Amino acid sequence: MRSTTEETRVRDGAPRTGIVVAARAGLATRGVMYVLVGAIALRIAFGEDPGREADRQGALAGLAGGPLGRVLIWAVGIGLVGMTLWRLSEAVFGGAGPDGHKARKRLAGAFRAVFYAAVAASVIAFAAGQGGGKSGDEQSRDATASILEWPGGRWLVALAGLGVAVGGVVIAVSALRRKFRDKLALPSRPGWLSGAVDVLGVAGGLARGALFAAAGGCALYAALEYDPAKAKGVDDTLRAFADTPAGPWLLVAVAAGLVLFGLFSWAAAAWQRV
Repeated sequence: MRSTTEETRVRDGAPRTGIVVAARAGLATRGVMYVLVGAIALRIAFGEDPGREADRQGALAGLAGGPLGRVLIWAVGIGLVGMTLWRLSEAVFGGAGPDGHKARKRLAGAFRAVFYAAVAASVIAFAAGQGGGKSGDEQSRDATASILEWPGGRWLVALAGLGVAVGGVVIAVSALRRKFRDKLALPSRPGWLSGAVDVLGVAGGLARGALFAAAGGCALYAALEYDPAKAKGVDDTLRAFADTPAGPWLLVAVAAGLVLFGLFSWAAAAWQRV
């Protein structure tokens, strides 16, 4: 194991510069993806482009259709690799802040590194022309169906769904409590900046939390019903908000919140403590 002195030297030397660059690139890329997905969901809510997927696949397809599309997708993939390396560094060396070296923080970093590694791999595969087959919703249902066939698979899907749903609630509550402030080093001027970032962080965090909670709830329901068709990807989960008594306006609120979370991610790319 590395000593605290060794970890500090690694984090404070040249490798730390690389970690900072990777973190800021990753956060900026995360912001791009949330803005694109939120914008697609808004168009769907207003009845425009209903066949478009409001998820990562749809966002990448939109980038691919624009100028320098393939280059932009490669840039997104590289940015997500940066996010993966940053989260991995938190697992190995500890994160910023007085409690950054605690076991739970390192474990959270490890889980995030695995998640972003999978996302980065899918984006790079898309950039290389190997993606774009099944939609995100189909992939979610297929994965759920496969796991349900495992011994104890029903419990695994239920626990995963419950974990994602609880994680969504935690994200929303943390946003309401403005816990994100602890991770940002905002400049004191201009005076309105802190308030603007608060709005982005709270509204964006609530929307992101609602999305996670709903997706996790669908997975839990799929396990209880033993029906993989009940599982939903991001696109189906977002569309489900329009089927509530609030109608498309709830989808509008969540979609707008995702756009705001994307903008918050760009603010974090500038001022996140790394």
